[in-house]
Amino acid sequence: MSFDYELSKFITFRDRSVCERVRAIDRDELTEHENDDLDIEIIEDEGDFYFAFALDLVTRIKRALDRKESLVLILPVGPVPQFDIAARIINSMELPMDHVHTFNMDEYADENGRTAPVSWEGSFQRAMYLNFFDRIDEDLRPPEDQIHFPTSDNIENYGSMIEDLGGADACYGGVGWCGHIAFWESHLGEGYEDNLEEYKSLGPKIVELHPMTVMQNALHSFSGDWSAVPPKAATIGPEQILGADHRSFWLDGYLGGGVSWQRFIARLVLHGPVTPLVPGSLLQTEESEVTILGGVAENCSIDMA
Repeated sequence: MSFDYELSKFITFRDRSVCERVRAIDRDELTEHENDDLDIEIIEDEGDFYFAFALDLVTRIKRALDRKESLVLILPVGPVPQFDIAARIINSMELPMDHVHTFNMDEYADENGRTAPVSWEGSFQRAMYLNFFDRIDEDLRPPEDQIHFPTSDNIENYGSMIEDLGGADACYGGVGWCGHIAFWESHLGEGYEDNLEEYKSLGPKIVELHPMTVMQNALHSFSGDWSAVPPKAATIGPEQILGADHRSFWLDGYLGGGVSWQRFIARLVLHGPVTPLVPGSLLQTEESEVTILGGVAENCSIDMA
């Protein structure tokens, strides 16, 4: 017997027929796309996945050094394991990074839009230093004035800070449960459904986090404690992500035991319509690489066993 029901009201994208279509996409079909510039790859093993991520980052750093070029990178905080691997490779290669400028995608903020200080244990800035920059030998890491984070003080100028360096060479990232990229949330697309080009031009701002993002981040970073997740964040916008010369996105939302929170949203982002209500769908419009952990790529199912 069928059982029909409406989507919960807090969900932004509400086309049930599309949801049913992408939910049914088989794992073997996941890497196929009509846009040849969208390269989708599945890596089965978790260790191989994070090593590939780290190698992609280090290769880009080394290539720019060999060419005597500066390198402007937009970086996420998560996933984290690749940063330790990258730091160890950089140290073993004695690879200097004085040509590298980094801009983190986002940072948590309070209800008034004040971003978290580096001293707060949940700060993205703190996480990046602990997991990456401080693990690189001091004489190799980028100068402090070339490591940037969005804050309530610089958010109005954060986009121009990137542009002043010639724009980002590469933007690394992931996809959130509601379809966000960086903290550019799904509900920020409301009102832009018929004006995609204007939506693509939107830049950094302080945003309210979507309920799904609060729950997702509580799950993987705060021991499930949703009361510990701040309500807002400073984030780059679509303009910075699409304006980068290259996009490299990594989907590792697998919890083990056959459970993944990212299986459905990976399919909606990569094979659903390009819409402001699913921000990650913008990756379909530009040359992008998306790498998916094997546990995320498995088929969607309803399993109550």
